[in-house]
Amino acid sequence: MSTTTFTPSGIAYVRQGPTGRLPVVLLHAGIADRRMWEPVWQPLTAQHDVVRLDLRGFGDSSTRGRGPVDHVADVVEVLDHLDIPRCHLVGASFGAGVAVETALTHPARVRSLLLCPPGGSLLAELTPSLRSFFVAENEALARGDIDAAVEANIVTWVVGAGRAESALDPSLPAAVRAMQRRAFDIADEWGEAGTVELEPPALERLPQLTAPVLVLVGGRDLDTIRDAARRVDAGAPGSRRVDWDDVAHLPSMERPGDFIELLLEWVDAST
Repeated sequence: MSTTTFTPSGIAYVRQGPTGRLPVVLLHAGIADRRMWEPVWQPLTAQHDVVRLDLRGFGDSSTRGRGPVDHVADVVEVLDHLDIPRCHLVGASFGAGVAVETALTHPARVRSLLLCPPGGSLLAELTPSLRSFFVAENEALARGDIDAAVEANIVTWVVGAGRAESALDPSLPAAVRAMQRRAFDIADEWGEAGTVELEPPALERLPQLTAPVLVLVGGRDLDTIRDAARRVDAGAPGSRRVDWDDVAHLPSMERPGDFIELLLEWVDAST
């Protein structure tokens, strides 16, 4: 069993796997924490040196900093703490935005990017479906109904368009419910917490990316995510896009075996 360790500023991480090649660093989605990588962890760490961490405000990274939350600085702190000068960055949704921002501000640290799917700071369109989600989540939080806020995330991001929750392995929504509730609990404890934002924003700087980019997007995901995938694929040099029509927002959790195969092929080709 891997042991959770913390950086000096309180970022939780786990590192496992054989050394000798560039490490793979996993950044989770905003509806999750590092536990989202559990379905791929053992097969992946059997072959690679892998780090998964909780971004500040998620999972076990519950220590609030003195100023605005700076996710890029926290990722770099983990790399420095582990003496990792260069890595492959894998980011899901919100974590994909952090991964791209890290690659833009610290290009020498990132050999390749896998965005599965793009999200967070990479979103450009407030589409009707995204607006409906925000309304449902915000109304639930305003009345203190955490359960309803969690369910809004499950319906929107995990179940996805055109299917029922009964079509999923029950372990998937159960895992995300636990992770999302943890994030809400931390947010409630912290209150208002600002976040450092990249200027100019990442979407305007995609042509500056020097690391190759692989974009993975699900056909049942929101249209704003598919729009982000289109923008990244068009704007980032050396970008390639893969579509899985049968998954929603968490392809690595829905099809872990296929995801491992895709990731290993990408990392090997990018080394």
